[in-house]
This record gives sequence, C-alpha cells and structure tokens, in this order.
Amino acid sequence: MTSRRVVVTGMGAVSAAGVGADLLWHAARDGKPCIGPLEVRQPYGGRIRISAQVRDFDIEARLGPQIAPFADAFTAYALVAADEAIAQAGLDPKERQGPRCAALLGTGIGGLKTIDDGIYSVYFANKRPETLTVPKLIPSAGPSMLSMRYGATGPCFALASACSSGSQAVGLATQMIRAGMIDRAIVGGSEACATNGSMRAWECLRVLTPDLCRPFAKNRNGMVLGEGAAMFVLEAEGAALARGAEPLAVIAGYGTNSDALDPVRPDATSAAACMAMALEDAGLAPQDIDYVNAHGTATVMNDVTEAQGLNMAFDGHCDNLLVSSTKPVHGHGLGAAGALELVISIMALREQIAPPNLNTEIQDPKCLIRLVGPEAVKTNIRAVLSNSLAFGGINASLIVTPFDAA
Repeated sequence: MTSRRVVVTGMGAVSAAGVGADLLWHAARDGKPCIGPLEVRQPYGGRIRISAQVRDFDIEARLGPQIAPFADAFTAYALVAADEAIAQAGLDPKERQGPRCAALLGTGIGGLKTIDDGIYSVYFANKRPETLTVPKLIPSAGPSMLSMRYGATGPCFALASACSSGSQAVGLATQMIRAGMIDRAIVGGSEACATNGSMRAWECLRVLTPDLCRPFAKNRNGMVLGEGAAMFVLEAEGAALARGAEPLAVIAGYGTNSDALDPVRPDATSAAACMAMALEDAGLAPQDIDYVNAHGTATVMNDVTEAQGLNMAFDGHCDNLLVSSTKPVHGHGLGAAGALELVISIMALREQIAPPNLNTEIQDPKCLIRLVGPEAVKTNIRAVLSNSLAFGGINASLIVTPFDAA
C-alpha cells in the first residue's frame, strides 16, 4: 500500500451551458441560469415543462458514424467531456493508456433516452427496439466506451449510486491511485435524463419545481432536472510531474457513507459524518474550508438536512463558511451532479471566487448557513468542499485544494 497525492490534470464538461468546462464555470460564476423549455421526443402530458437540457448536441457529428450508433446521450456526453479533459491534461488522444489507467463513470441510470425510445417502440408504436438497444442502455456502456476510446485497459466500471455517483467515482479513483493500483484515471459522471418517462416519474415524487430552483429559500418548491457530464484526468502527482503536466488542483479528501435509514428521507447526522470523514481524509480542520458547493437541491427536506449537517460538521466555523448551490444554473444532473459541481469547485478554488446562490430572496430560518447571495464573491479560498447527498441515503463529499509543488 502506498499513499500518493492525487492531482487533477485535465477536466471537461458538457452541460446546459454548452460544451466546455469554461462555459459551465462562467455560467455558474456569473449567475446565468441555463434552464429552458423542456424538449422531449415523444408526446408529453406532464405538468413540469422546464429542464436544464444539453441542447443542439448532434451525437453523430460529435462522435462520427463508427461510434455514434453505440452511444446513448449519456455516453456521448462523457466521451466529449473526456476528450476535453484529455486535451487539457496534455495527453495524446491516440495513445493507448494501458493497464495503469482506469475508466470509471458515475451515472444514476445510464441510457435513459434509449430506454425511453425502446419502451415507446414496443408499447405504443408496435415496433422492435433498435438493434443496439442493450449495449447502449446499460450503465457500463459509458465507461466501456471510454476505455475503448483511450485504450485504458485497467479497471473499468460504472458506479450507480443516484446523485452521489459522480462524486463516488472521483473518490474511488482517488483511492485507487493513492493505493498504487493505478497511476491515472479517466473519471467523472454523466446523465441524460430529460425524457418523457423520467420527467413524469420525478414529477410523481413531487420534488420538481414548475418555475424556479430556490436552494435554501423559505419558499423553495423543488429542483429542476439537468443533464450533462463532467470528466477528469486524475493522476498520481509523481507520474503527472514526470511527464511535465501542470496540475489544476489536488483531490485532497473524500468521504462516503450511508444513512441506512430511509429511501427518500435524508439524515443530517450521517451527512455530517460524511463531511467529517472527508476532512479527516484531507488532514484538514473545519477552519481550513472556506467555501462549500452544496448539494442544495431546493427540495424541502434536502436543504434543511444539509444545513443541519454543515452545522454539525463545522460547528462554530459554519458561520464563516461561504455556501452556495449552483443547481439554479445547471440543474440537478443526478449521477452527473457531483462531477459537474467538482468542475465548479475547482474553478472556484483557482479563481478565488465563490459562485452565487440564486433565487433565494428569503432564506429558510431552518437553514442556518451563510449563503453567498445573488452575486459571486471574490474571497480567499484555501479549500473547497463539495457535497452530494443521494436518494437511498448515500452521501459523498470531496475536498479540493490548490496544487503546490512542495
């Protein structure tokens, strides 16, 4: 067993803001919501008619005729985001990464658009599903296609733990590199969930807002579904520096645990324990964290639970923490959420800017945290904590710190 520092050398994103990590960051930093009218392929009779979808994304044009037939949108988003990450990391996209490189992807469900199309074909159009339905819809299609694209013959699998999937994938890849199992990972989260069936199912849970996502507001009434992917190149520090890479940040801490209580009701004590676990893993004290990118779904239960958890984990320092949820900008990306928000967390650290928390005119008195407000704040940020709190009580927290060669 070794304990190596893990650095981020590249990142990329596909989101409602467009293709590119910079577009996602600029939208979050500048408080520009990317939510618009819901567009689905089949007739839709739902009440919720807004989403943060990836728009004007032609899979065949992006991936070409050899790969596109095998790619559901969630796979395509991951591949395009990974291409950006590979380029930023300074890796040759044609070079086979080999057995010391993993391809891991977090996703809530996998090929939802393929599933939705298949169901419509069978039950409504009396047609056979398309031939490649199975290899496109399975959650492992994403990491498999990533491994093929870059010749990564190390560990390859999908993590499906609802809204914590992307964060858990990054956390697990970090642990694998630290342990010496691999030297590099192409890792992140992806989701393409704006389908007829998905929207109606989420609507039944009464957790979607018909108008605005208002994290931690007294009048919050739900979240907006979002889509997209964020991918990272993680490397052992020594391996990255040996090839001349310039690290963007350090994945300093990772915590994950389970409430083990209820399928949909989160638990503050467990969330706090998860954050404390990430702090211990990073070797940091609560006072070392300056900004928290909250899970902040704007649902009634999640926001109170997360605020209580922050107060438990950070105790008196919670009054000093700047907190915001960026979901009013990019929506709730489910299995991609943790990865999309890690991009924002890394950029917040690099630019020393805490992005805004939009649409919260009156803060819920049950959410006693220091929200950023409607404008970004330029401030000293030494470390950022990013939370993901999933259905099923699965929690994940990541901590990023600046890279220094010391």
